[in-house]
Amino acid sequence: MINVGSDLNVIPFVGQVDDEERDEWLAALSLVLPGERLVPFSNLTNSEKTQATIAIVANPQPNEIEQLPNLLWIHSVWAGVERMLADLQGASFDIVRLIDPELSRTMAEAALAWTLYLHRDMPAYYKQQQDQNWKALPYRKPSQKTVGVLGLGSLGNAASKTLANADFNVVGWSRNKKNISGLKTFEGPEGLKSTFEQSDIIVCLLPLTDETRGLIGEELLQLMPRRGGIINFARGPIINKSDLIAALDDGLLAHAVLDVFDQEPLPAGDPIWAHPYVTVLPHISAPTDVQTASEIVSTNIKNYRLTGQVPASVDRLKGY
Repeated sequence: MINVGSDLNVIPFVGQVDDEERDEWLAALSLVLPGERLVPFSNLTNSEKTQATIAIVANPQPNEIEQLPNLLWIHSVWAGVERMLADLQGASFDIVRLIDPELSRTMAEAALAWTLYLHRDMPAYYKQQQDQNWKALPYRKPSQKTVGVLGLGSLGNAASKTLANADFNVVGWSRNKKNISGLKTFEGPEGLKSTFEQSDIIVCLLPLTDETRGLIGEELLQLMPRRGGIINFARGPIINKSDLIAALDDGLLAHAVLDVFDQEPLPAGDPIWAHPYVTVLPHISAPTDVQTASEIVSTNIKNYRLTGQVPASVDRLKGY
């Protein structure tokens, strides 16, 4: 499963994953990186820890990364890197995050699925079933609904196109101006307000940074058309939880689909589990595909071995 030739370059795999997931990653990565020796961190010798200049990581423990003193760069097998940036603030090496078209496709699929869930009033019909209430609700075409996508990176771009192809009226927002063919875009604080003012459904795909933490709260939620919906596939702390619950309780929002939370797993007994206007998902909107992700990591490492060029890395100031 793991390359063992002593003459090969050692690349540690460092991550907070269970043994089964770790072995799955090692098997897939070893298959596409035959010129490297992939070693789980727990199996490294002291000499190998010193030798390593590249590591492949999945939410690694900081104290383990600190034991690899000669790292030049690390490659995450996940798209989100905010936890690593917080844990590894003093590190001098570059951090490369996963950018995988398959991840974008999967996220776009989830954005469409749960937008349709809200658009077709499925939470209301579920409630009617519980009450044994046989009643047809008014129907609106997708073209009569505006979906605002927050975050126009690779995930947001793909989601916007998929939603537009389903005939929704789609607008997008990003911190800085982006020109995307066929998509009306907004930027900056005023653009964010405009996005909320016209969006029946908000899909949040923003990275978690100092600027986005607590970004969505009472002020923005009050701007939405009444009985709107919100979908958060980004990170829990981007939305002020108490403000969101207040908006749901007051009837300003009809429903929220939440796939991410301040604490994960969501603790047993948390009142949001039982909230009648919240759908709780266990962080499943866009799971990483081990095979396609391994191919991307492999390509980046092989190119680095040939050229000495580190792949495009995370901007630590921006947080992504």
